[in-house]
Amino acid sequence: MTQTEKIADFALRYHYRDIPSEIRSRLKIHLLDAAASFIWAQFQETPRKMEASIRQLYTTAQPLAADHAAQCYTAFIRYPDFMDNFLAKESTCHPSDNIGILLAACHLKDIPGETFLSAMATAYVVECVLTQNYPVMMAGFDHTTLLAFSATAGAGRLLDLSAKALTHALGIAGCNINPLVTSRASYTTEWKGLASALVNAGCMNLVMMAKNGISGPSDLFEIPEKGYNALHQQKLEHEWSVEDFQLLSHCILKTYNAEVHTQSVLELVQEMTEAHQLRAAAVTEVNITTFLTAYHIVGNGEYGDRTKVFTKEQADHSLPYLAAVVLLDRQVYPPQLAEERIAQEDVQSLLQKVKIHTGFPLHKPLKVAGILDPYTAAYPDKVRCKVEITTISGEQFTGEKEDYKGFFTRPLTFEEVKAKMVRLNKPYVSEEKINGVCDMIEQLENHTANELLAAMLQHDL
Repeated sequence: MTQTEKIADFALRYHYRDIPSEIRSRLKIHLLDAAASFIWAQFQETPRKMEASIRQLYTTAQPLAADHAAQCYTAFIRYPDFMDNFLAKESTCHPSDNIGILLAACHLKDIPGETFLSAMATAYVVECVLTQNYPVMMAGFDHTTLLAFSATAGAGRLLDLSAKALTHALGIAGCNINPLVTSRASYTTEWKGLASALVNAGCMNLVMMAKNGISGPSDLFEIPEKGYNALHQQKLEHEWSVEDFQLLSHCILKTYNAEVHTQSVLELVQEMTEAHQLRAAAVTEVNITTFLTAYHIVGNGEYGDRTKVFTKEQADHSLPYLAAVVLLDRQVYPPQLAEERIAQEDVQSLLQKVKIHTGFPLHKPLKVAGILDPYTAAYPDKVRCKVEITTISGEQFTGEKEDYKGFFTRPLTFEEVKAKMVRLNKPYVSEEKINGVCDMIEQLENHTANELLAAMLQHDL
């Protein structure tokens, strides 16, 4: 069997009863976390601009087609940048990117809650396995390149594709969806939060074509000269028949509304600020030591300068800004990413005092640096960091961490994620409606995904 055939076989093989009970519980927690962003984003400018642009393709009375619904629903979950992650040594992904296309399948059929959770588990595993074994980010491709396979697998399962049709759909996805990591480089734009949405729109489209008999290259990974392996300069030879759902226990959530690799640093800065009653005005220097991935993405490394910050998209990917605003506000939630907060002199001045370092001075060759740098060597099993804060009086405060609340070693509970849901959405939605969504997710086996979607939508699409 080819790799696409094996992925299709895996995607269609398991039933809800095959998923361990502890993994089912984690799925619901991650779904609740995604729902919190889904509701909040419907009230925000950027997702509304995207939705308005799609709406212009329709008459007033028309509901959105499933592919455009997948685009909107994925953007609602992804845009806030407050969703889940899976960390691999050389790449990362947001497994909740898969949820939007699964919700969009409700436009085409009624989906029992158990069936929805099964497809969600399937998509999560496919994306996490590929992220771990096929790190496309190393060559400059965005991790949403791999979302194309997992979203196709999950949607194909929900929409009753045969193994043959799903194999063709996976081949088409690999041929046509290869976004670039440029969308995450500095100066980061709105597209960073919308790229996965367009991937899922394409996946819904190609799933329906494959369902209706359009063929694609089933030997996508095996073609020697023009195949996926050759173009990505990697080799996928994974044995999908032994894959289970345990990798999902390593999916993580965010406590702070910021890029995932900043979470342990931000928790440490907040703890130090509160423990020592630090005043931002008295701080002369903040030195942060972190691992190479964090340094490159958010700390002025390969992804560019993170000291110039004027918008949300740049702010949530700037470790200097995030550390500064935590020192000042002792939190990072949407108000800390609003342009009026970003523009204030206190945080703009303080972020220039934040310096980012790695545990070893040389960054190349990467494999050597990864071994010699103790912070990088521990990643992704740990997200080690050290923070040193110096004040005007000459006092120096130092702290270290290796995980944070929300990491797989200290996972968030359903009640803690519910509190996050309330905190995000109380300004926009009644507590009664919030509680209704939470209760429905907790008992999703007794509901349909269609009911859940209707409860989360704030207006008709």
